[in-house]
Amino acid sequence: MTSLTLFPFADYWWFYALFSIGVCGLLALDLGIFHREAHTVSFREALGWSIVWCVLALAFCFGLWRYAEWKLPQDPRLLAAGLAPAAAVDLARQSALEFLTGYVVELSLSVDNIFVFIVVFTYFGIPAQYQHRVLFFGILGALFFRILFISLGAVLMKFHWVIWVFGGFLILTGFKILFAPEKPMDPEKNPLLRLLRRLVPITPRFDGQKFFVIERGVRHGTPLLVALAAIEFTDIIFAVDSVPAIFAITKEPLIVFTSNIFAILGLRSMFFLLAGVVHKFRFLKYGLGLVLVFVGLKMAWLNDLFGGKFPITWSLGIIGGILGLSVAVSWLLPPRAAVSPSTNA
Repeated sequence: MTSLTLFPFADYWWFYALFSIGVCGLLALDLGIFHREAHTVSFREALGWSIVWCVLALAFCFGLWRYAEWKLPQDPRLLAAGLAPAAAVDLARQSALEFLTGYVVELSLSVDNIFVFIVVFTYFGIPAQYQHRVLFFGILGALFFRILFISLGAVLMKFHWVIWVFGGFLILTGFKILFAPEKPMDPEKNPLLRLLRRLVPITPRFDGQKFFVIERGVRHGTPLLVALAAIEFTDIIFAVDSVPAIFAITKEPLIVFTSNIFAILGLRSMFFLLAGVVHKFRFLKYGLGLVLVFVGLKMAWLNDLFGGKFPITWSLGIIGGILGLSVAVSWLLPPRAAVSPSTNA
């Protein structure tokens, strides 16, 4: 296999631009038409949107595969490197599988975000009909910071020692999830919220979907603004785990970028779909911890052990198996219901 970047930015800048425009168009359609009026997102609506975003991601994966299968065998750089057309076709298939694996990993790691959303919305008393708007703008911020982190990661990944650092970080994070006791999140300890309150007066009252209101001639932030700030800050923290995790799957910036974006786009609907039941999957956190340990080992050790690239089909199977098993065990072994102490007659 070649060490060349299959989709260099210099040749595919137009794709990044078109993809970004398409994403902005989808978001504008989402907020401007389908969610123009504030309303509580039902399970049925959340399921429908989850299917839509998943189908779009799979359609993109298929399109990437077919395009790469056509383009790579005639790529002058690959031909100059002596890569046979058959090997180029294999690279096309591998690229599609890397996107699919990265998408699954990023979507799975987003489950932690759901717990945070629940805590933030509950703590600040955000009405159900306004939660979609907060998440919408939270997703916009997440897209910006993910693009920033991915760009930085693509530069750092050129240094081999960074691969070991990222790999070790993922392994340590995985073990922390597996063995460290869970600490309840306290939004009041969020440093961004403390800074926000110093910069902007905050009012406890809601005014529809507004993030700001005018009181006695002074602009005040509403609880929606505070919740949005908390969500943005926690997403930055989660990105520190998720971006190295996707670079453990692939070093192609285009695949890292698109798989991350699709996972983030589906996060809102996944929240409304799973918010009421996610607490029942009590073993999922251990599955996510094992996934992080695996991708960390893959980045720091397994890739070199397999001549530079651990088989992507194995990666997809292992990650899917771990997540599927953790969900199945959670389903088969639900938490015991609290038993009231009995008294003797």
